[in-house]
Amino acid sequence: MAEATGIKEIIKPENLVYRKTPLMTDNILHYCPGCGHSTAHRILAEIIEEEGLQQDAIGISPVGCSVFLYNYIDIDWQEAAHGRAPALATAIKRLLPDKFVFTYQGDGDLAAIGTGETIHACNRGENFLIIFINNGIYGMTGGQMAPTTLPGMRSSTSPAGRDVKLMGNPLNITDIIATLQGTYYVTRQSVHSPASVRKAKRAIRKAVQYQKLNKGTCFVEIVSNCPSGWKMSPTQANKWMEENMFPFYPPGDLKVPEEM
Repeated sequence: MAEATGIKEIIKPENLVYRKTPLMTDNILHYCPGCGHSTAHRILAEIIEEEGLQQDAIGISPVGCSVFLYNYIDIDWQEAAHGRAPALATAIKRLLPDKFVFTYQGDGDLAAIGTGETIHACNRGENFLIIFINNGIYGMTGGQMAPTTLPGMRSSTSPAGRDVKLMGNPLNITDIIATLQGTYYVTRQSVHSPASVRKAKRAIRKAVQYQKLNKGTCFVEIVSNCPSGWKMSPTQANKWMEENMFPFYPPGDLKVPEEM
């Protein structure tokens, strides 16, 4: 009896480091082991809960690995056609300006078929948040080369590595976004370690809070891995990401508000 009482004294809210946010549903995540999407989902749900936005949040889920995001976070969602999430977010935010609106997109959805939608929404300064997951590959459809695939990086359609002379240079879309007048806050983070998760969460929280200021588009890139597409274990993929992805897509703020 005394032992049970002692356990109850330990189980306090401040001690529940791994408490599950109630915004995450009980649906089983479909992602491959080690994928960064799961962690990104978790910190996004935590922020929406902690900021008291569950009733006001409207997310736009894309076409890609995260197409079923609406099954995992208990808020209002809209599904967008491939690459059209920024256009849908624009319409929703203009019709419902008091709502917190965000898109969640992969590199194929955002930086390939959706490049035009992304750039023009950001250039107009639409007042919503874009979360961009960049793993340098088309993860859902078989590991094909993406616009973000690195020079020399292997994929199912570049088995010998990306040849820049033949296939062109990688598209560093976030650096382009940071130059547009309509963007207010642009940052690049990762979620592959506890320290990086904390930094990513702080960055997304800032972007969420900035939307209340109605100053323009906030853009958060998460450089992630794709163990299945890269044909590596999760540990190997994280190491490869640090050694190869980060030099080309370095984590850190690219554009911050002047008052910061």
